[in-house]
Amino acid sequence: MQKLFYFACLLIFASACKVQKSLQQDSKLKQGSTVQQPITIEQQAKQTILEKPELIPAHVGISLFDSKTGKFLYNYQSDKYFIPASNTKIFTCYAAMKNLGDSIVAFEYLPDEENIALRFTGDPSFLHPDFEEQPAYDFLKANAPKITIVAPRYHATAFGNGWAWNDYDADYSPERSPMPIYGNLVYFGKKGNRITVTPRAFKDSLVIFSSTEDGRYAINREKDQNSFTVEKSNRVFNGAAIPFVVKKEMDQLMIPLLEDTLNRVLNYANAVAVDQPNWKKFYSQPTDSLLKIMMHRSDNFFAEQTLLMVGNEKIGMMDDSKVIDTLLKLDMKGMPHQPRWVDGSGLSRYNMMTPQDFVWILNKMKQEQPWERIKAIFPTGNAGTLGGLYKGYENKIFAKTGTLTGHVALSGFVITNQGKELIFSIMVNAHQSAAGTIRKYIEQFLTTVINEY
Repeated sequence: MQKLFYFACLLIFASACKVQKSLQQDSKLKQGSTVQQPITIEQQAKQTILEKPELIPAHVGISLFDSKTGKFLYNYQSDKYFIPASNTKIFTCYAAMKNLGDSIVAFEYLPDEENIALRFTGDPSFLHPDFEEQPAYDFLKANAPKITIVAPRYHATAFGNGWAWNDYDADYSPERSPMPIYGNLVYFGKKGNRITVTPRAFKDSLVIFSSTEDGRYAINREKDQNSFTVEKSNRVFNGAAIPFVVKKEMDQLMIPLLEDTLNRVLNYANAVAVDQPNWKKFYSQPTDSLLKIMMHRSDNFFAEQTLLMVGNEKIGMMDDSKVIDTLLKLDMKGMPHQPRWVDGSGLSRYNMMTPQDFVWILNKMKQEQPWERIKAIFPTGNAGTLGGLYKGYENKIFAKTGTLTGHVALSGFVITNQGKELIFSIMVNAHQSAAGTIRKYIEQFLTTVINEY
Protein backbone atom coordinates (compact mmCIF):
# COMPACT_ATOMS: atom_id res chain seq x y z
CA MET A 1 0.00 0.00 0.00
CA GLN A 2 2.76 2.43 0.87
CA LYS A 3 4.45 1.83 -2.51
CA LEU A 4 1.18 2.43 -4.38
CA PHE A 5 0.58 5.63 -2.37
CA TYR A 6 4.11 6.84 -3.07
CA PHE A 7 3.75 6.16 -6.83
CA ALA A 8 0.42 8.02 -6.94
CA CYS A 9 2.00 11.00 -5.24
CA LEU A 10 4.76 11.09 -7.86
CA LEU A 11 2.20 11.08 -10.66
CA ILE A 12 0.25 13.94 -9.07
CA PHE A 13 3.43 15.94 -8.55
CA ALA A 14 4.65 15.41 -12.12
CA SER A 15 1.26 16.39 -13.48
CA ALA A 16 1.23 19.54 -11.36
CA CYS A 17 4.70 20.49 -12.58
CA LYS A 18 3.65 20.00 -16.18
CA VAL A 19 0.58 22.19 -15.72
CA GLN A 20 2.66 24.84 -13.94
CA LYS A 21 5.27 24.81 -16.74
CA SER A 22 2.54 25.14 -19.34
CA LEU A 23 0.99 28.07 -17.47
CA GLN A 24 4.41 29.72 -17.16
CA GLN A 25 4.95 29.38 -20.93
CA ASP A 26 1.52 30.80 -21.63
CA SER A 27 2.26 33.67 -19.26
CA LYS A 28 5.56 34.38 -20.99
CA LEU A 29 3.90 34.38 -24.40
CA LYS A 30 1.28 36.82 -23.15
CA GLN A 31 4.00 39.03 -21.73
CA GLY A 32 5.89 39.11 -25.08
CA SER A 33 8.68 36.68 -24.20
CA THR A 34 11.47 35.70 -26.59
CA VAL A 35 9.66 32.52 -27.66
CA GLN A 36 9.07 33.14 -31.38
CA GLN A 37 7.25 31.44 -34.17
CA PRO A 38 8.92 31.32 -37.61
CA ILE A 39 8.18 34.41 -39.68
CA THR A 40 6.43 33.62 -42.93
CA ILE A 41 7.57 34.96 -46.30
CA GLU A 42 4.45 37.11 -46.40
CA GLN A 43 5.29 38.66 -43.02
CA GLN A 44 8.89 39.18 -44.09
CA ALA A 45 7.78 40.91 -47.30
CA LYS A 46 5.59 43.25 -45.29
CA GLN A 47 8.31 44.09 -42.77
CA THR A 48 11.16 44.63 -45.24
CA ILE A 49 9.36 46.05 -48.28
CA LEU A 50 5.61 46.59 -48.31
CA GLU A 51 5.23 48.49 -45.04
CA LYS A 52 8.24 50.75 -45.50
CA PRO A 53 7.13 54.42 -45.54
CA GLU A 54 8.93 55.08 -48.83
CA LEU A 55 7.09 52.23 -50.55
CA ILE A 56 3.56 52.61 -49.20
CA PRO A 57 2.60 55.11 -51.96
CA ALA A 58 4.51 53.15 -54.65
CA HIS A 59 3.43 50.22 -56.81
CA VAL A 60 5.11 46.96 -55.77
CA GLY A 61 5.03 43.46 -57.24
CA ILE A 62 6.75 40.36 -55.81
CA SER A 63 6.88 36.78 -57.06
CA LEU A 64 8.86 33.93 -55.49
CA PHE A 65 8.91 30.52 -57.16
CA ASP A 66 10.40 27.12 -56.27
CA SER A 67 11.86 25.79 -59.52
CA LYS A 68 12.11 22.20 -58.24
CA THR A 69 8.54 21.83 -57.01
CA GLY A 70 7.08 24.11 -59.67
CA LYS A 71 5.10 26.00 -57.04
CA PHE A 72 4.91 29.65 -56.08
CA LEU A 73 5.96 30.36 -52.51
CA TYR A 74 4.68 33.93 -52.51
CA ASN A 75 2.92 36.34 -54.85
CA TYR A 76 2.00 39.96 -54.27
CA GLN A 77 0.54 41.85 -57.20
CA SER A 78 2.68 39.63 -59.39
CA ASP A 79 0.07 39.62 -62.15
CA LYS A 80 0.17 43.41 -62.49
CA TYR A 81 2.13 45.19 -65.21
CA PHE A 82 5.24 47.20 -64.31
CA ILE A 83 7.86 49.20 -66.22
CA PRO A 84 10.82 46.79 -65.94
CA ALA A 85 13.71 49.12 -66.88
CA SER A 86 16.85 47.03 -67.50
CA ASN A 87 15.16 43.82 -66.39
CA THR A 88 14.12 43.83 -70.06
CA LYS A 89 17.64 42.62 -70.80
CA ILE A 90 16.61 39.25 -69.32
CA PHE A 91 14.27 38.79 -72.29
CA THR A 92 17.05 39.80 -74.68
CA CYS A 93 19.55 37.53 -72.94
CA TYR A 94 17.21 34.54 -73.20
CA ALA A 95 16.64 35.20 -76.91
CA ALA A 96 20.40 35.44 -77.52
CA MET A 97 21.25 32.29 -75.55
CA LYS A 98 18.68 30.39 -77.57
CA ASN A 99 19.35 31.79 -81.05
CA LEU A 100 22.90 33.12 -81.45
CA GLY A 101 24.92 29.96 -80.98
CA ASP A 102 28.26 29.99 -79.24
CA SER A 103 29.81 32.82 -81.30
CA ILE A 104 28.71 36.19 -82.70
CA VAL A 105 28.43 36.64 -86.46
CA ALA A 106 30.53 39.69 -87.35
CA PHE A 107 29.40 39.70 -90.97
CA GLU A 108 28.24 37.47 -93.80
CA TYR A 109 30.27 37.22 -97.01
CA LEU A 110 30.53 35.57 -100.41
CA PRO A 111 34.09 34.29 -100.82
CA ASP A 112 35.69 35.12 -104.13
CA GLU A 113 39.29 35.46 -105.25
CA GLU A 114 38.60 38.70 -107.11
CA ASN A 115 35.83 40.40 -105.15
CA ILE A 116 34.35 39.56 -101.74
CA ALA A 117 30.77 40.71 -101.17
CA LEU A 118 30.31 41.46 -97.50
CA ARG A 119 27.38 42.63 -95.37
CA PHE A 120 27.45 43.56 -91.71
CA THR A 121 25.13 41.98 -89.14
CA GLY A 122 25.08 44.39 -86.21
CA ASP A 123 28.01 43.01 -84.16
CA PRO A 124 28.66 45.61 -81.41
CA SER A 125 32.07 44.20 -80.50
CA PHE A 126 33.73 45.48 -83.67
CA LEU A 127 36.63 47.71 -82.57
CA HIS A 128 35.01 48.09 -79.17
CA PRO A 129 37.59 48.72 -76.42
CA ASP A 130 36.13 45.87 -74.33
CA PHE A 131 37.49 43.34 -76.84
CA GLU A 132 41.23 43.20 -77.42
CA GLU A 133 41.14 40.53 -80.11
CA GLN A 134 39.49 41.73 -83.32
CA PRO A 135 39.37 38.90 -85.88
CA ALA A 136 36.82 40.75 -88.03
CA TYR A 137 39.12 43.77 -88.26
CA ASP A 138 42.06 41.52 -89.14
CA PHE A 139 40.05 39.93 -91.96
CA LEU A 140 39.02 43.31 -93.37
CA LYS A 141 42.56 44.65 -93.10
CA ALA A 142 43.97 41.71 -95.02
CA ASN A 143 41.31 41.69 -97.74
CA ALA A 144 40.27 45.35 -98.03
CA PRO A 145 41.26 45.95 -101.71
CA LYS A 146 38.90 43.24 -102.96
CA ILE A 147 35.97 43.80 -100.58
CA THR A 148 32.66 45.28 -101.67
CA ILE A 149 30.38 46.10 -98.77
CA VAL A 150 26.72 45.66 -99.64
CA ALA A 151 23.72 47.12 -97.83
CA PRO A 152 22.74 45.14 -94.74
CA ARG A 153 19.34 43.64 -94.05
CA TYR A 154 18.50 46.44 -91.63
CA HIS A 155 15.05 47.82 -90.79
CA ALA A 156 15.49 49.58 -87.46
CA THR A 157 15.77 53.19 -86.31
CA ALA A 158 18.69 54.84 -84.55
CA PHE A 159 16.68 55.22 -81.33
CA GLY A 160 14.23 52.79 -79.78
CA ASN A 161 10.53 53.40 -79.37
CA GLY A 162 9.92 55.47 -76.25
CA TRP A 163 13.52 56.46 -75.49
CA ALA A 164 14.05 59.82 -73.79
CA TRP A 165 15.02 62.32 -76.52
CA ASN A 166 17.41 64.30 -74.28
CA ASP A 167 19.59 61.24 -73.66
CA TYR A 168 21.04 61.62 -77.17
CA ASP A 169 24.51 62.54 -75.84
CA ALA A 170 24.59 60.13 -72.89
CA ASP A 171 27.14 57.34 -73.04
CA TYR A 172 24.48 54.78 -72.06
CA SER A 173 22.36 55.35 -75.18
CA PRO A 174 24.43 55.22 -78.38
CA GLU A 175 22.49 55.04 -81.61
CA ARG A 176 21.77 51.62 -83.09
CA SER A 177 23.23 50.69 -86.46
CA PRO A 178 23.88 47.74 -88.79
CA MET A 179 27.64 48.29 -88.68
CA PRO A 180 28.68 49.48 -85.22
CA ILE A 181 32.21 50.74 -84.84
CA TYR A 182 33.90 51.73 -81.57
CA GLY A 183 30.55 51.16 -79.85
CA ASN A 184 29.21 54.13 -81.86
CA LEU A 185 30.96 56.40 -79.37
CA VAL A 186 33.64 59.07 -79.59
CA TYR A 187 36.13 58.71 -76.76
CA PHE A 188 37.71 61.91 -75.45
CA GLY A 189 40.69 61.73 -73.12
CA LYS A 190 43.43 64.10 -72.05
CA LYS A 191 47.18 64.07 -72.31
CA GLY A 192 48.57 67.02 -70.43
CA ASN A 193 46.57 70.00 -71.68
CA ARG A 194 45.81 68.23 -74.96
CA ILE A 195 42.52 66.47 -75.68
CA THR A 196 42.75 63.08 -77.38
CA VAL A 197 40.02 61.87 -79.76
CA THR A 198 39.15 58.31 -80.83
CA PRO A 199 38.23 57.59 -83.60
CA ARG A 200 40.67 60.14 -84.97
CA ALA A 201 38.28 60.98 -87.83
CA PHE A 202 36.34 63.13 -85.34
CA LYS A 203 39.32 65.28 -84.30
CA ASP A 204 38.29 68.05 -86.70
CA SER A 205 34.75 68.00 -85.27
CA LEU A 206 35.98 69.31 -81.91
CA VAL A 207 35.71 73.05 -81.29
CA ILE A 208 37.37 74.53 -78.18
CA PHE A 209 35.54 77.52 -76.72
CA SER A 210 37.42 77.77 -73.42
CA SER A 211 40.86 77.21 -72.00
CA THR A 212 41.76 73.69 -70.90
CA GLU A 213 44.79 74.68 -68.84
CA ASP A 214 43.12 74.34 -65.42
CA GLY A 215 41.52 71.05 -66.46
CA ARG A 216 37.99 72.24 -65.63
CA TYR A 217 35.92 71.77 -68.72
CA ALA A 218 33.31 69.51 -70.32
CA ILE A 219 32.64 68.30 -73.85
CA ASN A 220 29.15 68.52 -75.30
CA ARG A 221 27.57 67.56 -78.62
CA GLU A 222 24.93 69.27 -80.74
CA LYS A 223 21.69 67.28 -80.88
CA ASP A 224 21.63 66.31 -84.57
CA GLN A 225 25.22 66.96 -85.54
CA ASN A 226 28.62 65.44 -85.02
CA SER A 227 29.84 68.75 -83.65
CA PHE A 228 31.57 68.61 -80.27
CA THR A 229 32.40 71.65 -78.15
CA VAL A 230 34.70 72.18 -75.18
CA GLU A 231 33.07 74.44 -72.62
CA LYS A 232 33.98 75.72 -69.16
CA SER A 233 32.87 73.54 -66.25
CA ASN A 234 33.17 73.42 -62.46
CA ARG A 235 34.43 69.87 -62.65
CA VAL A 236 37.81 68.52 -63.68
CA PHE A 237 37.59 66.70 -66.99
CA ASN A 238 38.53 63.03 -66.69
CA GLY A 239 37.46 61.78 -70.07
CA ALA A 240 34.13 61.25 -71.79
CA ALA A 241 32.42 58.88 -74.20
CA ILE A 242 29.78 60.60 -76.32
CA PRO A 243 27.57 58.93 -78.95
CA PHE A 244 28.02 60.14 -82.50
CA VAL A 245 25.18 60.61 -84.98
CA VAL A 246 24.90 57.53 -87.18
CA LYS A 247 24.04 58.63 -90.70
CA LYS A 248 21.24 56.74 -92.43
CA GLU A 249 23.34 55.85 -95.47
CA MET A 250 26.43 53.85 -94.56
CA ASP A 251 28.64 55.67 -97.06
CA GLN A 252 27.91 59.00 -95.32
CA LEU A 253 29.80 58.11 -92.13
CA MET A 254 30.28 54.46 -91.25
CA ILE A 255 32.21 53.41 -94.37
CA PRO A 256 34.49 56.48 -94.20
CA LEU A 257 35.12 55.73 -90.51
CA LEU A 258 36.06 52.17 -91.37
CA GLU A 259 38.27 53.31 -94.25
CA ASP A 260 40.05 55.76 -91.96
CA THR A 261 40.63 53.02 -89.38
CA LEU A 262 41.83 50.48 -91.94
CA ASN A 263 43.74 53.09 -93.93
CA ARG A 264 42.24 51.43 -96.99
CA VAL A 265 39.69 52.39 -99.63
CA LEU A 266 36.62 50.15 -99.70
CA ASN A 267 34.03 49.54 -102.38
CA TYR A 268 30.41 50.06 -101.41
CA ALA A 269 27.23 49.03 -103.18
CA ASN A 270 24.12 50.70 -101.84
CA ALA A 271 21.93 47.71 -102.67
CA VAL A 272 20.88 44.56 -100.85
CA ALA A 273 22.64 41.52 -102.26
CA VAL A 274 20.52 38.62 -103.39
CA ASP A 275 20.59 35.77 -100.90
CA GLN A 276 22.45 32.71 -102.05
CA PRO A 277 23.05 29.40 -100.28
CA ASN A 278 26.82 29.90 -100.31
CA TRP A 279 26.85 32.96 -98.04
CA LYS A 280 29.30 32.26 -95.25
CA LYS A 281 29.41 33.61 -91.71
CA PHE A 282 32.48 35.17 -90.17
CA TYR A 283 32.51 34.91 -86.37
CA SER A 284 34.09 37.43 -84.04
CA GLN A 285 33.61 36.89 -80.29
CA PRO A 286 32.15 34.18 -78.03
CA THR A 287 28.47 35.01 -77.51
CA ASP A 288 28.70 34.67 -73.74
CA SER A 289 31.55 37.17 -73.51
CA LEU A 290 29.17 39.78 -74.92
CA LEU A 291 26.21 38.67 -72.81
CA LYS A 292 28.25 38.76 -69.61
CA ILE A 293 29.21 42.39 -70.17
CA MET A 294 25.66 43.22 -71.17
CA MET A 295 24.26 41.78 -67.94
CA HIS A 296 27.03 42.79 -65.53
CA ARG A 297 27.32 46.39 -66.75
CA SER A 298 23.71 46.60 -67.90
CA ASP A 299 25.03 47.77 -71.25
CA ASN A 300 22.17 49.21 -73.29
CA PHE A 301 24.06 49.33 -76.58
CA PHE A 302 25.08 45.69 -76.38
CA ALA A 303 21.50 44.73 -75.55
CA GLU A 304 20.02 46.64 -78.49
CA GLN A 305 22.53 45.27 -80.97
CA THR A 306 22.10 41.76 -79.55
CA LEU A 307 18.37 41.88 -80.24
CA LEU A 308 19.08 43.04 -83.80
CA MET A 309 21.56 40.18 -84.28
CA VAL A 310 18.90 37.74 -83.06
CA GLY A 311 16.62 39.21 -85.71
CA ASN A 312 19.24 38.70 -88.41
CA GLU A 313 19.58 35.04 -87.43
CA LYS A 314 15.93 34.25 -86.73
CA ILE A 315 13.96 36.21 -89.32
CA GLY A 316 16.68 37.23 -91.80
CA MET A 317 16.67 40.94 -90.97
CA MET A 318 17.67 43.37 -88.25
CA ASP A 319 14.21 44.55 -87.24
CA ASP A 320 13.54 44.91 -83.52
CA SER A 321 9.73 45.07 -83.68
CA LYS A 322 9.40 42.09 -86.01
CA VAL A 323 11.83 39.86 -84.13
CA ILE A 324 10.11 40.69 -80.80
CA ASP A 325 6.78 39.70 -82.33
CA THR A 326 8.30 36.44 -83.61
CA LEU A 327 9.96 35.63 -80.28
CA LEU A 328 6.74 36.17 -78.33
CA LYS A 329 4.82 33.92 -80.71
CA LEU A 330 7.42 31.13 -80.83
CA ASP A 331 10.23 30.96 -78.26
CA MET A 332 8.24 32.70 -75.52
CA LYS A 333 4.82 31.31 -76.26
CA GLY A 334 2.85 30.51 -73.12
CA MET A 335 3.96 33.42 -70.96
CA PRO A 336 1.49 34.05 -68.09
CA HIS A 337 0.68 37.60 -69.21
CA GLN A 338 1.16 39.08 -72.67
CA PRO A 339 3.97 41.63 -72.20
CA ARG A 340 4.46 44.88 -74.03
CA TRP A 341 8.06 44.51 -75.17
CA VAL A 342 9.44 47.27 -77.37
CA ASP A 343 13.25 47.34 -77.11
CA GLY A 344 16.25 45.24 -76.18
CA SER A 345 17.65 47.29 -73.33
CA GLY A 346 14.75 48.60 -71.23
CA LEU A 347 15.50 52.26 -71.93
CA SER A 348 11.91 52.64 -73.07
CA ARG A 349 9.15 53.34 -70.58
CA TYR A 350 6.73 51.71 -73.02
CA ASN A 351 7.86 48.26 -71.87
CA MET A 352 5.33 46.61 -69.55
CA MET A 353 5.84 43.20 -67.96
CA THR A 354 4.68 41.37 -64.86
CA PRO A 355 6.81 39.75 -62.13
CA GLN A 356 5.30 36.40 -63.11
CA ASP A 357 6.48 36.96 -66.69
CA PHE A 358 10.05 37.27 -65.46
CA VAL A 359 9.74 34.20 -63.24
CA TRP A 360 8.42 32.29 -66.26
CA ILE A 361 11.23 33.33 -68.62
CA LEU A 362 13.91 32.70 -65.97
CA ASN A 363 12.49 29.27 -65.26
CA LYS A 364 12.46 28.53 -68.99
CA MET A 365 16.06 29.67 -69.24
CA LYS A 366 17.02 27.39 -66.35
CA GLN A 367 15.29 24.42 -67.97
CA GLU A 368 16.95 24.95 -71.35
CA GLN A 369 20.44 26.21 -70.54
CA PRO A 370 23.27 24.77 -68.43
CA TRP A 371 23.27 26.26 -64.94
CA GLU A 372 27.00 27.00 -65.18
CA ARG A 373 26.33 29.12 -68.27
CA ILE A 374 23.65 31.13 -66.50
CA LYS A 375 25.89 31.70 -63.46
CA ALA A 376 28.70 32.99 -65.69
CA ILE A 377 26.43 35.51 -67.42
CA PHE A 378 24.35 36.86 -64.51
CA PRO A 379 25.95 39.06 -61.82
CA THR A 380 26.27 37.48 -58.39
CA GLY A 381 26.62 39.10 -54.97
CA ASN A 382 28.86 42.20 -54.88
CA ALA A 383 29.54 41.97 -58.64
CA GLY A 384 28.49 44.00 -61.66
CA THR A 385 25.46 46.15 -60.94
CA LEU A 386 25.11 44.25 -57.64
CA GLY A 387 28.41 45.75 -56.49
CA GLY A 388 28.21 46.77 -52.84
CA LEU A 389 25.13 44.61 -52.32
CA TYR A 390 24.71 40.99 -51.14
CA LYS A 391 28.23 40.86 -49.71
CA GLY A 392 28.84 37.39 -48.35
CA TYR A 393 26.14 36.00 -50.64
CA GLU A 394 28.36 35.34 -53.62
CA ASN A 395 27.06 32.27 -55.48
CA LYS A 396 23.80 32.53 -53.51
CA ILE A 397 22.18 35.09 -55.80
CA PHE A 398 22.37 35.64 -59.57
CA ALA A 399 20.22 38.52 -60.70
CA LYS A 400 19.67 41.44 -63.08
CA THR A 401 18.97 44.94 -61.82
CA GLY A 402 16.73 47.50 -63.46
CA THR A 403 16.69 51.23 -62.76
CA LEU A 404 14.94 54.23 -64.25
CA THR A 405 13.94 57.37 -62.40
CA GLY A 406 11.14 56.27 -60.06
CA HIS A 407 11.50 52.59 -60.98
CA VAL A 408 13.61 49.78 -59.48
CA ALA A 409 13.52 46.08 -60.35
CA LEU A 410 15.50 42.96 -59.55
CA SER A 411 14.86 39.50 -60.99
CA GLY A 412 16.89 36.32 -60.92
CA PHE A 413 17.83 33.23 -58.95
CA VAL A 414 18.64 32.56 -55.30
CA ILE A 415 19.95 29.42 -53.63
CA THR A 416 18.93 29.22 -49.99
CA ASN A 417 21.06 27.85 -47.16
CA GLN A 418 18.77 24.83 -47.14
CA GLY A 419 19.55 24.18 -50.80
CA LYS A 420 16.29 25.42 -52.30
CA GLU A 421 16.59 26.83 -55.81
CA LEU A 422 14.23 29.77 -56.06
CA ILE A 423 13.39 32.20 -58.85
CA PHE A 424 12.19 35.68 -57.97
CA SER A 425 11.11 38.98 -59.44
CA ILE A 426 10.61 42.16 -57.43
CA MET A 427 9.41 45.29 -59.20
CA VAL A 428 8.84 48.76 -57.75
CA ASN A 429 7.30 51.54 -59.81
CA ALA A 430 6.39 55.16 -59.07
CA HIS A 431 8.49 55.62 -55.94
CA GLN A 432 10.03 58.95 -54.96
CA SER A 433 12.81 57.68 -52.73
CA ALA A 434 16.47 57.10 -53.57
CA ALA A 435 17.00 54.01 -55.70
CA GLY A 436 19.71 52.84 -53.28
CA THR A 437 17.20 52.83 -50.42
CA ILE A 438 14.81 50.61 -52.37
CA ARG A 439 17.64 48.23 -53.28
CA LYS A 440 18.56 47.89 -49.61
CA TYR A 441 14.99 46.91 -48.70
CA ILE A 442 14.97 44.30 -51.46
CA GLU A 443 18.35 43.05 -50.26
CA GLN A 444 17.03 42.64 -46.70
CA PHE A 445 14.08 40.61 -47.97
CA LEU A 446 16.12 38.32 -50.23
CA THR A 447 18.93 37.68 -47.75
CA THR A 448 16.31 36.66 -45.18
CA VAL A 449 14.84 34.25 -47.72
CA ILE A 450 18.30 32.81 -48.36
CA ASN A 451 19.06 32.44 -44.63
CA GLU A 452 15.74 31.09 -43.39
CA TYR A 453 14.15 29.20 -46.25
